[in-house]
Amino acid sequence: MDNPQELFAAYDQTGDLCMTLQKAVNFTDYFRCYVIGQEKVWVMRYDPKQPHENRYVKNPPPIEPALYARVVGDALKLCRALGYDMNTVEFAVEDGVPYAIDFLNPAPDADVHSVGPENFEWIVNAMAELAIKKALSERNPARDFHWACFLGGRG
Repeated sequence: MDNPQELFAAYDQTGDLCMTLQKAVNFTDYFRCYVIGQEKVWVMRYDPKQPHENRYVKNPPPIEPALYARVVGDALKLCRALGYDMNTVEFAVEDGVPYAIDFLNPAPDADVHSVGPENFEWIVNAMAELAIKKALSERNPARDFHWACFLGGRG
């Protein structure tokens, strides 16, 4: 959309459907992160402009340490706020700033053929460790997501 009139015309067509407005991010870097147990984060370079089978960057260059720390910290904050024990968070980086683009994936792609062997091994091990930790814990799991109370007006 190029102007407010186009925006409001599109909005008027949605009726009672939810509409999300977001600005395009002209990214120079892009990351997809697995987050497991609201504690562990696996950061992967990702290129959403590539065909599906080539989106996980093979032999990626190292990530600048401050950017890496920011991406990990922001991914954890999002997952903790949502109450997700498994999620993927995607960040598009423009001018050194990571923007969370997609962060509602509590059942993310983990197929070895699309994510690659190294990423697959990490996700399987991290999920197995989380499952064992939860099975051995005496703590009862949450009955619903943290954000559910906001939807019912209980927040």
